Amino acid sequence: MNSYTLPFATINILREDIAEVIINDGVEMDLSMVNEYHEFLLSHLKSPFSLLVNKQNSYAYDFEAQQKVGALNEINAISVVVYNDLSELAQNALSLNMGTDVSEKMNIFSDRSEALKRLIKIQDKLDSP
Repeated sequence: MNSYTLPFATINILREDIAEVIINDGVEMDLSMVNEYHEFLLSHLKSPFSLLVNKQNSYAYDFEAQQKVGALNEINAISVVVYNDLSELAQNALSLNMGTDVSEKMNIFSDRSEALKRLIKIQDKLDSP
């Protein structure tokens, strides 16, 4: 596993087509951060790829960032790991602003290993005949 530190997040490359994203505590993601994040994903992952969003920290998105964060065509699936009810409520609210295309790719889990299993299964189906 390779780990990369951006000014606002840590991204762990779990496989060539799966990354774990951990946004730093207290960050408010804006559009420029989302653009940097997308550029990183496109340059470090094989498309189409899946994301494991680990919400171990508390952070927020401004409105523009909410609309763009999951809107990368190369994203195949997103598993979000939440650790409490408040985090799950915040993720559900964010999903509403992300649009139908993105929210259909996303599932919320309370167990990281289950979230990762889902992504591996989805990505492995792409490689099967």
